[in-house]
Amino acid sequence: MKFLTQISAALGLLSTSVLAHPVLDDLLQPSAPLKRAAAALTQVNSFGDNPSGAKMYIYVPSQLAENPPIIVAIHYCTGTAQAYYSGSPYAQLADQKGFIVIYPESPYSGTCWDVSSKETLTHNGGGNSNSIANMVSYTLEQYGADASKVFVTGSSSGAMMTNVMAATYPELFAAGIVYSGVPAGCFYDQAGGADTWNNSCATGQSTGSAELWGSIALNMDPGYDGPRPKMQIYHGSADTTLYPNNYNETIKQWASVFGYDYTKPDETAGNTPQSQYTTYTWGDNLIGIYAQGVGHTVPIRGSDDMTFFGL
Repeated sequence: MKFLTQISAALGLLSTSVLAHPVLDDLLQPSAPLKRAAAALTQVNSFGDNPSGAKMYIYVPSQLAENPPIIVAIHYCTGTAQAYYSGSPYAQLADQKGFIVIYPESPYSGTCWDVSSKETLTHNGGGNSNSIANMVSYTLEQYGADASKVFVTGSSSGAMMTNVMAATYPELFAAGIVYSGVPAGCFYDQAGGADTWNNSCATGQSTGSAELWGSIALNMDPGYDGPRPKMQIYHGSADTTLYPNNYNETIKQWASVFGYDYTKPDETAGNTPQSQYTTYTWGDNLIGIYAQGVGHTVPIRGSDDMTFFGL
């Protein structure tokens, strides 16, 4: 495939520094104790084709909206659906707003997501992305959900998968929010590994032009020419797990996809949404939020997420 050739040629170092998963000791922690969700997290055992063996868990609030929106919330390495349900604010927000939350769970030891195989980096190609897309399709049909209000978000490895989902299944999502990830395709493993850690990408050594990164994302679903999910990218300046340069490369990727000049944001707001954070805005479709002094765990901003999603 074209994008695989591009990655191998222009970012060849990606496939030369693949390691076992590091120990990630900077895990997601809620910034404040979360109120217990009103309903229960439940597993869905049959949601259609599941080529990667990923697990599906779902949170359906007691007061479900008519034609409810859907948020797909994707956990970090070493995490689980239960951990992300407990440690992120989405179930509690679902109680308030009536949307459904899908919590996928990685099938791999260490529970990182497959963001490296050609299968997962290809529309309908198999891999984790295909399984998650089928979870969305199941939920849309089962609950009469609103197909125009499906959103995806995640932290760390889940943030990487959020970028991959937005690139491989752009028709499914209205928006994505990325908490500390890397560009879609950056972890590509030329050897075909589905559960690998790419140290060159993680440490910010994998750089490319905006046009290259954009073409990699576009060629994950080359036949698609419709609207694409708007994106919001968070990253901390002190991240030593997925180094801060991955923020720059991710902004390049989505700026190119949307036709923006990544060097010229339309708006820059210091100390926004809080002290030491800077928010950059490009057009209607891309926001970057750089958190000075923050490490790998950028705290999830649930209320702000709802505003970005329009919920």
